[in-house]
Amino acid sequence: MNCLQIMAVRVAQREATAVAVQKILTDFGCSIRTRLGLHDQADNVCSPHGLVILQLCSDKATSAELEKQLNAISGVKAQLVDLSD
Repeated sequence: MNCLQIMAVRVAQREATAVAVQKILTDFGCSIRTRLGLHDQADNVCSPHGLVILQLCSDKATSAELEKQLNAISGVKAQLVDLSD
């Protein structure tokens, strides 16, 4: 089990992609140790774009599958960084 993995997920068109992204994150919930969601807000209106930072605690195959499924959503870009030796 590798807990030194960080995944950055850029979510464009949040209104159109949020449900699909949330379903995938729920499906992989046992592998996500920390989740931080960031988005711009101006004049009490949420930005249509967002950034999610995940700390993963899983094997490489599971992390790669999460990245693959997120990248399959139009408007979503995920990138895994493995900081283990």
